[in-house]
Amino acid sequence: MAKLSLASTFIAAACLKVLLFDSYYSTDFEVHRNWMAITHNLPVKEWYTDHTSQWTLDYPPFFAAFEWVLSSLCPSTVVQDGALDLVSQGRFGWPTIAYQRTTVILSEIVLFAALEWYIKTTPGNKQAKLRSYGISASIVLSPGLLIIDHIHFQYNGFMYGIMIASLIAARNGRPILSGFLFSILLCFKHIYLYLAPAYFIYLLRVVVLDGDKLTQLRINWNNSIKLGLVVLSTFAVAFAPVIYYNQIDQLKTRLFPFSRGLTHAYWAPNIWALYTTTDKVLAKFVFRMRGLGNGGTRGIVGDIAFQVLPDITPKTTFLLTLFYQITGLVPLFLWPSFERFIGGVTLCGFASFLFGWHVHEKAILLVIFPFSFLVLRDRRLLVAFIPLTVSGYISLFPLIFTSGEFLLKTLYTFVWFVMFHLWFGYQLVEVRRPSSRRVFLLDRVNLIYMVGFIPIVMLGSLLDNKPGFEFLSLLIISIYSSIGVIGSWASFSWLYFCDPDMWKD
Repeated sequence: MAKLSLASTFIAAACLKVLLFDSYYSTDFEVHRNWMAITHNLPVKEWYTDHTSQWTLDYPPFFAAFEWVLSSLCPSTVVQDGALDLVSQGRFGWPTIAYQRTTVILSEIVLFAALEWYIKTTPGNKQAKLRSYGISASIVLSPGLLIIDHIHFQYNGFMYGIMIASLIAARNGRPILSGFLFSILLCFKHIYLYLAPAYFIYLLRVVVLDGDKLTQLRINWNNSIKLGLVVLSTFAVAFAPVIYYNQIDQLKTRLFPFSRGLTHAYWAPNIWALYTTTDKVLAKFVFRMRGLGNGGTRGIVGDIAFQVLPDITPKTTFLLTLFYQITGLVPLFLWPSFERFIGGVTLCGFASFLFGWHVHEKAILLVIFPFSFLVLRDRRLLVAFIPLTVSGYISLFPLIFTSGEFLLKTLYTFVWFVMFHLWFGYQLVEVRRPSSRRVFLLDRVNLIYMVGFIPIVMLGSLLDNKPGFEFLSLLIISIYSSIGVIGSWASFSWLYFCDPDMWKD
């Protein structure tokens, strides 16, 4: 294990990320620079009311505090470069770029610590430790984190570290600590509310309620009070200043902007990408038949108006998401186990990604990362995992549309696929998991599907450089990726509901 230490993997990944300092970055870079400026220059009571820039602060209080810490640590050269100027549009140079990209790398130490805890507390022999290392390395080296955080620019790595730490705390028999860590996570970024139903049911069954049989369940008041105090005190610390300065309504509006459209500008590969495309195709056909022109779905980021299919409201997406989440949590309530818990978290991620309102393509990591901890339980889970990672990671490619980074994102992602998909498959052979004809056929379907991405990606790269065709590239990749995500969800759901033995501790 010395040659395969997670520390060496993390350091090697960090070295690569340093080389990307001068690569493309999106408007999210200016967003976070502006948030540093807001928290540095304004009192707390004005953090959620400032409109100097269009990039207003719209994350929960702990993340705002995190930005304040980053602003407080800025070296003088970075401050003089304009990093903390509260202006409508920042002007900055290399010192600011280097500082902000460095903070992303350093913040990922939280992710490293969580995964190191996972490896060290994995029970079993060296082979079990080796498998836990492989899963951890696949997350540390994730193409998703490289593209989203270290090129496009965001701070997801350390927050996923907190999420993973909460999952490992549950595995290690410390559910109250798990609830505490997840509460902290929610106070950093509200997107993790998508996973909250799974945590609620799991903590309800293992902390609040005692007894194995439903007819014998009773409330454990001692544990319930401990959990309640831990969770409520966390939220109290986070939101007390917001409540004190009467900013709760303003914060709620920023955290949940339902005025935004059904789909994000970069279409997430989900049900609504297929739904919107279907409406576009039907509209063109119907309008041409009536001699009214081409027609088409109106709106991308604002309110969407469908031309043929019924309009989708936030309430519809909420009910669909809640329905599929509750469906997946019933087995967790009846037969609580850590494996069921991870499965429930994964299904909650799937449901929110596939049916949620204004879903960002980056949210696919909410599915991939928890699923990663299950992939070595059975070869059939690997068969469901492969199309998820292939489609999920490639769907992030349109975020980086500059020609200079095309080779980097494609080559890095390809190497990740080959390295970890083959390694996972080898490990499942080593543990002698039985295969079946259905798995054999699905393996071949996955291979055909992956090969199909070669012309899709090449076509997308060509269209990215042609004015007027950028959206077509996004549409093609999103639609094709949707097939893989939906297929993975269907396969995973079948195993979750129809193979109860797989989910026993």
